[in-house]
Amino acid sequence: MVAALLGRPPQCAFDVAVAHADGRPVVIANAPLLDDGRPMPTRYWLVDVDLRRRVSQLEGDGGVRAAEAAVDPEALAAAHDRCASERDALVPPDHRGPRPTGGVGGTARGVKCLHAHLAYRLAGGDDPVGDWVLARLADSGDVSIIERSATAPAPGQSALVPAIGEVAPLSSPASASGEPTHVHVRPQPPEGSDAG
Repeated sequence: MVAALLGRPPQCAFDVAVAHADGRPVVIANAPLLDDGRPMPTRYWLVDVDLRRRVSQLEGDGGVRAAEAAVDPEALAAAHDRCASERDALVPPDHRGPRPTGGVGGTARGVKCLHAHLAYRLAGGDDPVGDWVLARLADSGDVSIIERSATAPAPGQSALVPAIGEVAPLSSPASASGEPTHVHVRPQPPEGSDAG
């Protein structure tokens, strides 16, 4: 299923970090190294087709610049550092080749990709750009995040994804169960239709 969402076979090991209630992946958590040993800088990857399309539209409307202007630069730098630390901790200690660099989306500063920031936020990362994207999606009224319960988060992670719409008390992605956060994306009517 992930290969179909990516449009190609995955090039590294991954886990589903966030899923729809029916189990369809929304965000995958990539291993820090590709199968051939090259670095994989992007830890979290947004794979849900509808969310990717909506975030692409947001980017096309100037969202990258707007998000970077709207968030505190120190908070953004801290998010990059947290994401990089989390990823780097997964590099095998005996690895001698190139290592991944950068933070969210593989960049060390600023905003490169709203998809990566949203993916990191949905997976439980504390990311002001991810929060900004969630707020813009909430403004559209067609995305709801069904949260997991407020069990203790892993170090560097927040307990819950901010609610957009309905909230269901389930267990956190950072909980011992390892269950993913669930997301519901309301289908948008095709362009030009009167439905909705």
